[in-house]
Amino acid sequence: MRPDAVVVGSGPNGLVAAVTLASAGRRVLLLEAADAFGGGLRSAELTLPGRVHDLGATVMAMALASPAFRSLGILHDARVQGPGTAGARSRASLGSSVEVVHPAVAAAHPLDGRPAVLVYRDAERTAAGLGRDGAAWRATVGAAARAGLALTDLLLRPLGPWEVPSVATLAAAARFGALGALPATTVGRRVFRTVEGRAVLAGMAAHSVLDLRSPITAGYGLLLAATAHLVGWPLVRGGSQVLADALVARLRELGGVAVAGHRVRSLSELDAPVIVLDVTPRQLLSMADLPPRYRRALERYRYGPGVFKLDWALDGPVPWRDPAVEAAGTVHLGGTMEEIALSEAEVAAGRHSPRPYVLLVQPYAADPTRGGHTLWAYCHVPNGSTTDMTAAVEAQIERHAPGFRDRILARHAMTTADLEAVNPNLVGGDIGGGWAGLGQFVRRPVWSPAPWRTPLPGVYLCSSATPPGGGAHGVGGWQAARLALHDTR
Repeated sequence: MRPDAVVVGSGPNGLVAAVTLASAGRRVLLLEAADAFGGGLRSAELTLPGRVHDLGATVMAMALASPAFRSLGILHDARVQGPGTAGARSRASLGSSVEVVHPAVAAAHPLDGRPAVLVYRDAERTAAGLGRDGAAWRATVGAAARAGLALTDLLLRPLGPWEVPSVATLAAAARFGALGALPATTVGRRVFRTVEGRAVLAGMAAHSVLDLRSPITAGYGLLLAATAHLVGWPLVRGGSQVLADALVARLRELGGVAVAGHRVRSLSELDAPVIVLDVTPRQLLSMADLPPRYRRALERYRYGPGVFKLDWALDGPVPWRDPAVEAAGTVHLGGTMEEIALSEAEVAAGRHSPRPYVLLVQPYAADPTRGGHTLWAYCHVPNGSTTDMTAAVEAQIERHAPGFRDRILARHAMTTADLEAVNPNLVGGDIGGGWAGLGQFVRRPVWSPAPWRTPLPGVYLCSSATPPGGGAHGVGGWQAARLALHDTR
């Protein structure tokens, strides 16, 4: 039977798009080129048998805060309250819910000769640990968290004809934007007075993979930190693949068909009134004959720096100099704001930092089901880099955890090319779906007021190259699917 919709690609956006369309009664066919579904939600035994490692996302803060995942009711946390949660619970009978687990400390930021900065679910406890910068934290990150899911919804999903935010939400967004539009280094110097306050902001902002002297990097940092207080930084018990598998199961329960190992090379292969593509602009260019103006827009699309990723199997926990860091799910390594800013400036200029900012995740802090003490980390590198950064990354860990190398049973390294081979959406190792700077942020591939709609009738783009950008939040897929439903009602 001819499907009503074909979704190409099963990353978070593709999976959310497929389930959203199927939930509306559409006959959906999901096609995935890889042998396993999930894209950025895949897990595998990368080091030793029985050790579960996530190939992409592990920490699910953006998923738990996402209006897309709340609409599906597949991720549940009794502590999260906000628009859509009641309806989500009522849909829990459609497939098993996915359990999320929280570390005692959402994130830690070790510093030389000082106690680590600890970011807790509790904003007041976090602020208290920042001493003289406690008031600044409450006034910035705390204020964004207090604005609730209505603010994160507004920031995550561009406005459409079906959404009208409240006056209070618009006011909160204006206050957030006044600081968020600035460079992280500017906010660090003007708002925070201590080494600790500035460092923790820089560690959050560096998730943007931008030069921290660039506009809007403060916004990335403030929003990410706020989610720690609003929904926490949880992990999926058993690995991120569990979430991907649950979404595929939900799709099949709704009558959809999911096929892995099927690569779509041309849109001419597909026969459906709606086609939703979880692919990058580069892939779309090779798949379709596009109008010249739109083709030029895709050809101008800019990809950001890549990452070099390491996974380890350890014989015990990381021997952090500050024992409090052991309880953290995420650890930001790089030292002071000035050190992190220098590292990210080097990468933005196309160079490898000798002392890179390192984002490290220790899943065992919250999830003992992954086969032991597994660990992963990455550092930012120029797009397409072939440089092995193992020594530099491990040196940054040893800096704050002397004896770390002695705990290693096995390691697995992935260059930018290795990452792209596993997931073609990671062009040059870019895990964010494109350069996240201000210029491209406001003009992602746009053909109409709804940037998920392409000029090809019935064809929609939903990857992280569309708003709101990278992250395991599924909002791009959700928006593209809702737009398709709106157009074909």
